[in-house]
Amino acid sequence: MLVIRCPYCEAERPEVEFAYGGEAHIARPADPSTLTDEQWKDHLFIRTNARGTHFERWRHVHGCGRFFNAVRDTVSDKFVTTYKAGLPRPTEAELEGMRK
Repeated sequence: MLVIRCPYCEAERPEVEFAYGGEAHIARPADPSTLTDEQWKDHLFIRTNARGTHFERWRHVHGCGRFFNAVRDTVSDKFVTTYKAGLPRPTEAELEGMRK
């Protein structure tokens, strides 16, 4: 079982308390009506699916109910860090320091 730290509650809880919310830091179109069907399809369904470091959105459903961002290693399935929604993604140097 995964253990996830909620940056708002500041508690480590089992993954069953959380819901995955998709890839983090996706730029939403300002005016979706200007997109072609192909562009809209790509925005909705095409994601990076990276091997290694992946930036994700999670929601603490059975806790504070808030969305937050997480950095997870998809190879080991371990969370590197979690941080509040709206904050910029950590740099590679910051992530390297967290992995040690």
